[in-house]
Amino acid sequence: MIPFWKNIPLLRILVPLSAGILCGWYFSLYWQVAAIAAVVALPVYFYFQFSGERSKYYNSWVNGVSFNTVFIALGIALSWFNQLPHQPNWAGHFYKEGDVVQLRLLEPLSEREKTYKALSEISILYHQQKGREVTGRAMIYFRKDSITPALQYGDVILVRSNLQEIKNAGNPGGFDYKRYALFNGITHQLFVKSNEYKKLPQQQTSFFWKTMYSARSYILQTIRQHVKGEMESSIAEALLIGYRDDLDRDLVQAYSNTGVVHIIAVSGMHLGLIYGLLMFLFKRFNRNRRMKLMRAILVIVLLWLFSLLTGASASVLRAVLMFTVIVGAEMLDRKGNIYNSMAASALALLLFNPFLLWDVGFQLSYAAVLSIVLFMKPIYNWLAIQNKSLDWLWKLNALTLSAQILTLPLCMYHFHQAPTMFLITNLIAVPLSSLVLYGLILLMLVSPIAVLANATGWLISKLLWCMNQFILWIDQFRFAVLDGIQHAPVQTILLYAIIAAAGIWLIEKNKTALRWLLGFVVCFFAAQSFYRYQTMQQQKLVVYNLSQHTAMDFMLGDQYYFAGDSVLLQDGFLRNFHLKPSRISHRTYHQPNINPTTNKTWTVNNKTILHINQSYRYDSTKTITADVVIISQNPKLYLNQLQKTINCKLIVFDSSNPQWKLKYWKADCEKLGINYFCTSEQGAFVMNL
Repeated sequence: MIPFWKNIPLLRILVPLSAGILCGWYFSLYWQVAAIAAVVALPVYFYFQFSGERSKYYNSWVNGVSFNTVFIALGIALSWFNQLPHQPNWAGHFYKEGDVVQLRLLEPLSEREKTYKALSEISILYHQQKGREVTGRAMIYFRKDSITPALQYGDVILVRSNLQEIKNAGNPGGFDYKRYALFNGITHQLFVKSNEYKKLPQQQTSFFWKTMYSARSYILQTIRQHVKGEMESSIAEALLIGYRDDLDRDLVQAYSNTGVVHIIAVSGMHLGLIYGLLMFLFKRFNRNRRMKLMRAILVIVLLWLFSLLTGASASVLRAVLMFTVIVGAEMLDRKGNIYNSMAASALALLLFNPFLLWDVGFQLSYAAVLSIVLFMKPIYNWLAIQNKSLDWLWKLNALTLSAQILTLPLCMYHFHQAPTMFLITNLIAVPLSSLVLYGLILLMLVSPIAVLANATGWLISKLLWCMNQFILWIDQFRFAVLDGIQHAPVQTILLYAIIAAAGIWLIEKNKTALRWLLGFVVCFFAAQSFYRYQTMQQQKLVVYNLSQHTAMDFMLGDQYYFAGDSVLLQDGFLRNFHLKPSRISHRTYHQPNINPTTNKTWTVNNKTILHINQSYRYDSTKTITADVVIISQNPKLYLNQLQKTINCKLIVFDSSNPQWKLKYWKADCEKLGINYFCTSEQGAFVMNL
C-alpha cells in the first residue's frame, strides 16, 4: 500500500515549511542560519536525485533529511524577512521624539467610542526639516473633539504627535496584541488631536481599492437605510462584508457562547453559499468548452472580489483558494484530491504571510474543513432515514457535529470555552443566516427600486430579529457553555492524539489504536492532575495594568480574591478582557470580593501588602513594615515622609495614577533609593506570596 503522504505531495512541503516558520520565530533564528542550512542541504539533495537506484534505496533517509532541511530553511527565511523591524528602512530605526511623520491613510476612518481609527503607512520622517524615506505601518487614532477629521482613504498627512511602538498591557493570560499587530505588519500607533496634523494637497490612492471602499460604503449605507434595528443592521453588516465596528459586545459574546460566532465572521461557509449561488446562476454555461471556461473565469473573479470586499481574512482566503482549485479542476475535467487542495491553499497563504500560522481563523478554518472531510460521512451513516426532510436535518446535524470534532480543542485552547448547545443553535441559525445572506445580496440588487428595497429590508430585519432573539434565549441557559477551560499546549496536542486514535479505532476497527487511545487518555489526565497540583500550591498577588482603574487579585490555590474598583464588577467587557484571562490562566474560581474604600492592609504568609488609595496620614509614633506598598487613585502623599512611617521593600504604582504624577514619584524613589514598579510601563505586577 502507498503511504497516504505519497498521495499528498504538497503536504510533504507544508510540514517542514511550517516547522521552519515556528523555529524561526520562537528561536529568533537569523536568515543567515537558513542560508547556511540551504547551502549544505541543496547539493546533497541534487546529488541523490542523479545517483543510481541502489544509492537512492539505501540512502533514502539522507535524501529525506536534505529535502526537509531545504524547506525548513525556507520557513526560517520567511519568518525573518517578513518582520518589519528586520527591514533596513523600518521607521523604528530612525524615529526620534519630536520628529514630524508623514503618513498615508490605507483605509477610510472608522468611528469608535472616543476616537476615529484608521490604518496608515509611514512614508517619511522629518528630523530638523530633513526628510528620510522609511517603511512601516501605524494605527492612527484621531481624538474626538469639536472638529471631525475630514479625511478619507489615500489622504497624506503630516503629524507632530509622538509615534509610539505598540506595547501589550502585560496582564497574565492577556491577548498578545503587540505580536498580533506585528504579524499584520503594524508596529506603531499615534494618538492625534485636531491641531496636531495637517492634510497635504496630494492624494495617493489605488483605483481598485478606492472602488472596493466605495462599494463597502454603499453596502453599509444601504443596510443601515433598509434593515431596521441596531442589532439587526450590525449583524447584517458583519454577515455580508465582515464589518464588525457596530456589533454589540454582549450580542457577540452570546453568539460565541452558543457556538455560532462563525455566522458573524465571514468564513468558508459564506464563500460556499456564494459559490453555490454563482454555480446556480451560471448553470447554463456548460454547452461547450468555451462556455465552461467563461463560467469558471466569472465564478473565480466574483469569488475573489467578494473575498477582498470582506477584508480577505485567513479563513476567507483559504476558502477562495480552495474553490479556485475546485473550479479549475472542473474546467479541466479532473477530479482533485481534497487533502492536496487544502495543502496547496495553506502553502500559498504561508508563502504570502508566514505568520498566518498563528491566526486563529486560519487554524479553525483548516481544522473545520479537515474535520468535515474525515468525519462527516461516518457520522451521517450512523442513521439511515427515508424521509427526505428528516434526512436533510440529520445531514445538517452531521455536518455541524463533524466540524466540531477538530475545532473544539482549538476553541478550548484559544477561547477557554466549549459550547454545549451548538447542535440546536446551528440547526436554526445556519438556515436563517443563509436566507439572510441571500436576502442581503438581493437587497443590493434591488436597492435602486425603493419599494422592493423596503420590502426586502423588512423581511431581512424580521429574520435577523428572530435569529438574535433565539441566540439570546439559548445563551440564558447556564449550561449553554462550559467556561473557564484552561488547557496547556501539551494538553491540546494530547486531545488531538485522542481524537486521532479514537477515529482510527472506531472507523478502521483497529485494536492497536484502542491501546494508543487509552494511553493518550491516561497521559491527558496525568497532565491535568499535574497542573491541578500546581494550581493548589500557588499563592500570588497580581496588580493589573488597567488604565484609570485599580484591580488586584490574590490567587490562593484555586480561589481568587478581588480588590479594586467596584465598576469592574459591573462592566462585563473590562472584566472579561483584562481580568478573566488571568484568572483562567491561573485556574482560579470566583470568591467573595474585597473592595477597599479606604487604605487597607493584608497579610498573607507573613508578607504584608499595604494599599494606599487616599491621602495618607503620617503617624511618626509608629512604623509599619510592608513588603509591598500599592499606590493608586492619585492620593496626596510625599514619599520622603512615607519612608519615615513605612518601612517598605517595594512600591507599586498602578495605572489609575496620572502620568505626570508618576514622573515625580519615580524621581523621588530614585533619590531615596526605594525600589518601585510602574504597571503602566512594565505591565502587571506579579509576586509570589
